[in-house]
Amino acid sequence: MDKFQNIILIAPVLVFSMVAHEYAHGYAALKQGDSTAYSLGRLTWNPIPHIDIFMTILLPLFTYLTTGLVFGGAKPVPVIPRNYRNYKRGDIIVSLAGVAANFGIAIVCIPLIIAVGALGRSAPAIAESCALLQTMLMGAVIINLALAVFNLMPIPPLDGSHVFKYILPPAWALNYQRLGTQGLFILFLLIGFGGPVINFWFKPVWFFAHLASRAVFPYLLPSQWTM
Repeated sequence: MDKFQNIILIAPVLVFSMVAHEYAHGYAALKQGDSTAYSLGRLTWNPIPHIDIFMTILLPLFTYLTTGLVFGGAKPVPVIPRNYRNYKRGDIIVSLAGVAANFGIAIVCIPLIIAVGALGRSAPAIAESCALLQTMLMGAVIINLALAVFNLMPIPPLDGSHVFKYILPPAWALNYQRLGTQGLFILFLLIGFGGPVINFWFKPVWFFAHLASRAVFPYLLPSQWTM
Protein backbone atom coordinates (compact mmCIF):
# COMPACT_ATOMS: atom_id res chain seq x y z
CA MET A 1 0.00 0.00 0.00
CA ASP A 2 1.42 3.41 -0.95
CA LYS A 3 1.61 6.39 1.38
CA PHE A 4 -1.41 8.12 -0.14
CA GLN A 5 -3.61 5.09 0.54
CA ASN A 6 -2.17 4.87 4.03
CA ILE A 7 -3.08 8.51 4.71
CA ILE A 8 -6.66 7.92 3.53
CA LEU A 9 -7.03 5.06 6.02
CA ILE A 10 -4.98 6.56 8.85
CA ALA A 11 -6.57 10.03 8.96
CA PRO A 12 -10.01 9.08 10.39
CA VAL A 13 -8.46 6.55 12.78
CA LEU A 14 -5.93 9.11 13.99
CA VAL A 15 -8.54 11.82 14.53
CA PHE A 16 -10.82 9.43 16.43
CA SER A 17 -7.93 8.24 18.60
CA MET A 18 -6.86 11.80 19.43
CA VAL A 19 -10.42 12.82 20.26
CA ALA A 20 -10.78 9.76 22.50
CA HIS A 21 -7.56 10.75 24.26
CA GLU A 22 -8.78 14.28 24.98
CA TYR A 23 -12.32 13.17 25.85
CA ALA A 24 -10.82 10.81 28.43
CA HIS A 25 -8.89 13.70 29.99
CA GLY A 26 -12.05 15.81 30.21
CA TYR A 27 -14.21 12.99 31.55
CA ALA A 28 -11.62 12.07 34.19
CA ALA A 29 -11.33 15.73 35.20
CA LEU A 30 -15.12 15.93 35.60
CA LYS A 31 -15.09 12.85 37.82
CA GLN A 32 -12.27 14.39 39.89
CA GLY A 33 -14.28 17.57 40.49
CA ASP A 34 -13.29 19.88 37.61
CA SER A 35 -16.09 20.68 35.16
CA THR A 36 -14.07 23.11 33.01
CA ALA A 37 -13.97 20.91 29.90
CA TYR A 38 -17.66 20.11 30.24
CA SER A 39 -18.61 23.76 30.69
CA LEU A 40 -16.65 24.80 27.60
CA GLY A 41 -18.25 22.13 25.41
CA ARG A 42 -15.07 20.08 25.09
CA LEU A 43 -16.54 16.94 26.63
CA THR A 44 -17.81 15.82 23.23
CA TRP A 45 -17.05 13.21 20.57
CA ASN A 46 -17.50 15.82 17.87
CA PRO A 47 -13.96 16.11 16.46
CA ILE A 48 -14.24 19.75 15.36
CA PRO A 49 -13.73 21.38 18.80
CA HIS A 50 -10.71 19.12 19.38
CA ILE A 51 -8.90 19.75 16.09
CA ASP A 52 -5.77 21.90 16.13
CA ILE A 53 -4.52 22.76 12.62
CA PHE A 54 -0.88 22.24 13.53
CA MET A 55 -0.97 19.41 16.08
CA THR A 56 -3.81 17.37 14.55
CA ILE A 57 -3.19 17.85 10.83
CA LEU A 58 0.17 19.33 9.84
CA LEU A 59 2.43 17.66 12.43
CA PRO A 60 1.11 14.09 11.92
CA LEU A 61 1.34 14.52 8.14
CA PHE A 62 4.88 15.90 8.35
CA THR A 63 6.17 13.24 10.73
CA TYR A 64 4.54 10.41 8.77
CA LEU A 65 5.99 11.55 5.46
CA THR A 66 9.46 12.16 6.94
CA THR A 67 9.85 9.40 9.54
CA GLY A 68 7.07 6.90 8.86
CA LEU A 69 5.79 7.47 12.40
CA VAL A 70 2.70 9.44 13.34
CA PHE A 71 3.22 12.13 15.97
CA GLY A 72 0.54 14.62 16.86
CA GLY A 73 -2.28 15.48 19.16
CA ALA A 74 -5.62 17.18 19.50
CA LYS A 75 -6.23 20.57 21.06
CA PRO A 76 -5.62 20.01 24.79
CA VAL A 77 -8.75 19.84 26.91
CA PRO A 78 -8.71 22.71 29.44
CA VAL A 79 -8.60 21.63 33.06
CA ILE A 80 -8.13 23.50 36.33
CA PRO A 81 -6.26 21.13 38.69
CA ARG A 82 -7.05 23.19 41.78
CA ASN A 83 -10.66 22.09 41.34
CA TYR A 84 -9.74 18.44 41.87
CA ARG A 85 -10.94 17.01 45.16
CA ASN A 86 -7.41 15.69 45.71
CA TYR A 87 -4.84 17.64 43.71
CA LYS A 88 -2.10 15.03 43.36
CA ARG A 89 -4.41 12.06 42.87
CA GLY A 90 -6.56 13.99 40.43
CA ASP A 91 -3.59 15.24 38.44
CA ILE A 92 -2.23 11.72 37.99
CA ILE A 93 -5.63 10.20 37.12
CA VAL A 94 -6.53 12.91 34.61
CA SER A 95 -3.07 12.83 33.03
CA LEU A 96 -3.10 9.06 32.57
CA ALA A 97 -6.73 8.89 31.42
CA GLY A 98 -5.83 9.71 27.82
CA VAL A 99 -3.07 7.11 27.78
CA ALA A 100 -5.45 4.52 29.23
CA ALA A 101 -8.03 5.35 26.55
CA ASN A 102 -5.49 4.77 23.78
CA PHE A 103 -4.32 1.49 25.30
CA GLY A 104 -7.95 0.44 25.67
CA ILE A 105 -8.75 1.18 22.03
CA ALA A 106 -5.69 -0.79 20.89
CA ILE A 107 -6.75 -3.82 22.94
CA VAL A 108 -10.41 -3.69 21.84
CA CYS A 109 -9.40 -3.53 18.17
CA ILE A 110 -7.74 -6.96 18.30
CA PRO A 111 -10.91 -9.04 18.86
CA LEU A 112 -12.72 -6.72 16.43
CA ILE A 113 -10.20 -7.63 13.71
CA ILE A 114 -10.86 -11.31 14.35
CA ALA A 115 -14.65 -10.82 14.37
CA VAL A 116 -14.57 -8.83 11.11
CA GLY A 117 -12.42 -11.52 9.51
CA ALA A 118 -14.92 -14.20 10.50
CA LEU A 119 -17.76 -12.07 9.12
CA GLY A 120 -15.97 -11.55 5.82
CA ARG A 121 -15.36 -15.27 5.36
CA SER A 122 -18.96 -16.13 6.12
CA ALA A 123 -20.26 -13.45 3.73
CA PRO A 124 -17.95 -13.24 0.65
CA ALA A 125 -20.01 -10.41 -0.84
CA ILE A 126 -18.72 -8.03 1.84
CA ALA A 127 -15.25 -9.58 2.19
CA GLU A 128 -13.51 -6.65 0.48
CA SER A 129 -15.21 -4.13 2.79
CA CYS A 130 -14.33 -6.27 5.80
CA ALA A 131 -10.70 -6.42 4.67
CA LEU A 132 -10.64 -2.62 4.44
CA LEU A 133 -12.10 -2.36 7.93
CA GLN A 134 -9.52 -4.83 9.22
CA THR A 135 -6.73 -2.68 7.80
CA MET A 136 -8.11 0.38 9.55
CA LEU A 137 -8.46 -1.55 12.81
CA MET A 138 -4.88 -2.81 12.58
CA GLY A 139 -3.80 0.76 11.96
CA ALA A 140 -5.78 1.76 15.04
CA VAL A 141 -3.83 -0.76 17.12
CA ILE A 142 -0.49 0.71 16.06
CA ILE A 143 -1.62 4.35 16.21
CA ASN A 144 -3.12 4.03 19.68
CA LEU A 145 -0.11 2.18 21.04
CA ALA A 146 2.10 4.90 19.56
CA LEU A 147 -0.04 7.72 21.02
CA ALA A 148 -0.04 6.08 24.44
CA VAL A 149 3.71 5.50 24.52
CA PHE A 150 4.43 8.92 23.02
CA ASN A 151 2.35 10.69 25.66
CA LEU A 152 4.11 8.76 28.42
CA MET A 153 7.39 10.47 27.54
CA PRO A 154 8.50 12.49 30.61
CA ILE A 155 8.74 15.74 28.66
CA PRO A 156 6.49 18.59 29.84
CA PRO A 157 3.70 19.11 28.97
CA LEU A 158 3.16 15.48 27.85
CA ASP A 159 1.07 13.29 30.16
CA GLY A 160 4.05 11.34 31.47
CA SER A 161 5.55 14.50 32.94
CA HIS A 162 2.55 14.90 35.28
CA VAL A 163 3.47 11.60 36.90
CA PHE A 164 7.24 11.92 36.72
CA LYS A 165 7.24 15.28 38.56
CA TYR A 166 5.89 13.59 41.71
CA ILE A 167 8.93 11.29 41.78
CA LEU A 168 11.32 14.26 41.93
CA PRO A 169 12.24 16.31 45.01
CA PRO A 170 10.01 19.43 45.22
CA ALA A 171 12.72 21.89 44.11
CA TRP A 172 13.65 19.73 41.14
CA ALA A 173 9.99 19.21 40.26
CA LEU A 174 9.43 22.97 40.07
CA ASN A 175 12.33 23.49 37.67
CA TYR A 176 11.26 20.43 35.70
CA GLN A 177 7.75 21.81 35.17
CA ARG A 178 9.21 25.03 33.85
CA LEU A 179 10.48 23.02 30.89
CA GLY A 180 6.86 22.97 29.73
CA THR A 181 7.36 26.23 27.86
CA GLN A 182 10.12 24.56 25.83
CA GLY A 183 8.54 21.12 25.62
CA LEU A 184 7.48 21.32 21.96
CA PHE A 185 10.94 22.54 20.99
CA ILE A 186 12.51 19.58 22.81
CA LEU A 187 10.11 17.20 21.03
CA PHE A 188 11.00 18.67 17.64
CA LEU A 189 14.68 18.15 18.41
CA LEU A 190 13.98 14.54 19.36
CA ILE A 191 11.95 13.91 16.22
CA GLY A 192 14.54 15.56 14.00
CA PHE A 193 17.78 14.41 15.60
CA GLY A 194 17.00 11.89 18.33
CA GLY A 195 16.33 8.85 16.19
CA PRO A 196 18.04 6.35 18.55
CA VAL A 197 16.16 7.74 21.56
CA ILE A 198 12.81 7.66 19.73
CA ASN A 199 13.45 4.11 18.50
CA PHE A 200 14.33 2.95 22.01
CA TRP A 201 11.27 4.60 23.56
CA PHE A 202 8.97 3.12 20.93
CA LYS A 203 10.26 -0.45 21.27
CA PRO A 204 7.15 -1.47 23.28
CA VAL A 205 4.98 -0.29 20.39
CA TRP A 206 6.74 -2.54 17.88
CA PHE A 207 6.78 -5.43 20.35
CA PHE A 208 3.04 -5.33 21.11
CA ALA A 209 2.16 -4.54 17.49
CA HIS A 210 4.09 -7.66 16.48
CA LEU A 211 2.19 -9.75 19.03
CA ALA A 212 -1.11 -8.31 17.80
CA SER A 213 -0.18 -9.05 14.18
CA ARG A 214 0.62 -12.66 15.03
CA ALA A 215 -2.65 -13.02 16.94
CA VAL A 216 -4.86 -11.75 14.10
CA PHE A 217 -2.86 -13.00 11.10
CA PRO A 218 -4.92 -16.21 10.62
CA TYR A 219 -8.09 -14.10 10.41
CA LEU A 220 -6.90 -11.43 7.96
CA LEU A 221 -8.73 -11.23 4.65
CA PRO A 222 -6.72 -10.77 1.44
CA SER A 223 -7.17 -7.34 -0.12
CA GLN A 224 -5.41 -4.61 -2.09
CA TRP A 225 -5.61 -2.56 1.13
CA THR A 226 -3.75 -5.10 3.23
CA MET A 227 -0.72 -3.49 4.91
